[in-house]
Amino acid sequence: MEFLGISLAVLVMFVGFGLLIGILFGFFGMGGSFLVTPALLVMGYPSRVAVGSGLAFVFGTSVIATLKHRDLGQVDYKLGVLMIAGTTAGIEVGKEMVLYLEELGMAGSIISVTYVVLLGGIGLFVTYEALKGNDGGGIDHDAEDADAEDIPDIAKTIQSYRVPPMISLRGGVSVSLWMILGVAFVTGLLSGFLGVGGGFIRMPALFYLIGVPVPIAVGTDLFEIVFSGGIGSFLYAMDGGVDLSIVLPLLAGSALGARVGSAATSIVDEGEIKVYFGLMLLGGSVAVAVRELGNVYDIAVLNTVSLVLILGSALLVSGAVVYSSVSALREEAPTDPPTAD
Repeated sequence: MEFLGISLAVLVMFVGFGLLIGILFGFFGMGGSFLVTPALLVMGYPSRVAVGSGLAFVFGTSVIATLKHRDLGQVDYKLGVLMIAGTTAGIEVGKEMVLYLEELGMAGSIISVTYVVLLGGIGLFVTYEALKGNDGGGIDHDAEDADAEDIPDIAKTIQSYRVPPMISLRGGVSVSLWMILGVAFVTGLLSGFLGVGGGFIRMPALFYLIGVPVPIAVGTDLFEIVFSGGIGSFLYAMDGGVDLSIVLPLLAGSALGARVGSAATSIVDEGEIKVYFGLMLLGGSVAVAVRELGNVYDIAVLNTVSLVLILGSALLVSGAVVYSSVSALREEAPTDPPTAD
């Protein structure tokens, strides 16, 4: 039995894969192309199709997840537009750096090492900070009433530079326009240099550098991805790089997963979100390192090991998200039985 030219088994696998990634995408504001593109490459799809279909999937999933975050009041459109402007300029500079390194014949090795170090470094930092600050007391999930003490010290320093014009953001945050554009430019530069969507860079940057609450950081990051993913997938589609037999089943699964993940950000403790995010990045760093070793030493089996590591860490983290959400809902549910008058 086939659908859109693919077997039923592959169809079910894509739908399940989409559900898994949708949960991660809605919860963290990242994870789509980071997981889809390597998986499609290992499955034997051409690079153009793997990247183009991954971007198309990211676009569709980000729309679904952004709508859910909008319903929860977790999207700062003003900040999102400013970040888009800054990251667009940064991406162009990053791309030019890659072209220059390609002329020198050093692009591949430098980008791979930078990617592994950055992914692992951010993962370690976020996990350490979350564990250090997680006292188990819980964090207020009302983004409009974020406690000033929960703002990282780096963000407090950046907010202290009162260079006009000052921009008021959701969560009671006031930051200089130039600070926002500076952070956006740097994250865009890294995104363009590494050739990735940059969600794993932007989301922690919005929290640790600008100081917006984590749920708003996730929702605003997803809002940005709607534009970057939409433009990217359109350009690849024009060259025949988007395979609907891949994208549609993935989106069918992620339609539910993205809403589950997005809803979980308002239920799960903010400290847990940061721990899960850090562990996800650490798993990705190890997986990418294994894949690069396989490419350097021409060991094909390491590509499969890398994919297993990526999918395994994604499955564990998404399972932890669902488990934490169910546990939180049980704790909030009334335990006393109703009494009759």
